[in-house]
Amino acid sequence: MPIFQDQKGKNISSFQKMIEEKKNTIRKYYDEIGHLYYGQYKDVNVDMTKDINARCESISNLYIEIEDLNVKILREKGLKKCAVCGTENNLSNAFCFKCGARFDDTDAVPADVIAPPNASATPSRNYSKPAVATPAPVVPVAPAVELVQADTVIDAADVDESIDNKEE
Repeated sequence: MPIFQDQKGKNISSFQKMIEEKKNTIRKYYDEIGHLYYGQYKDVNVDMTKDINARCESISNLYIEIEDLNVKILREKGLKKCAVCGTENNLSNAFCFKCGARFDDTDAVPADVIAPPNASATPSRNYSKPAVATPAPVVPVAPAVELVQADTVIDAADVDESIDNKEE
């Protein structure tokens, strides 16, 4: 097994440990919010809104950090997630193989940057684009639909009247 794969495994394990620590901190903040809210309930003269809001903001930030760590784990695995459908794709893909959504330039990593030997743990986003022009992808086009316009509009009252006239 090459050395850089062992390093990737260590990096992934480190990211997973950091995620677990952040989840534990989130649980602690939820407990604190509960205690603060209950304290405010017991004594209506005490306003704990600032403390509650601060912890809520911290929880939101921790969720963002967890998502960033999940992205780093995917990158270590040579993958990226489609923002539209959530499917994991190879880093070198310019389009999602499931839904066809285009990945923006910040997600695009040239194939030579993905896993060169002795590379850093996380691929750099600061790279120069290759000078080679790539052909535009073929996008399937839906068949044309023929629209038919009705000559007359029939009112339900007219139909009822014509039926009554025929019965007589």
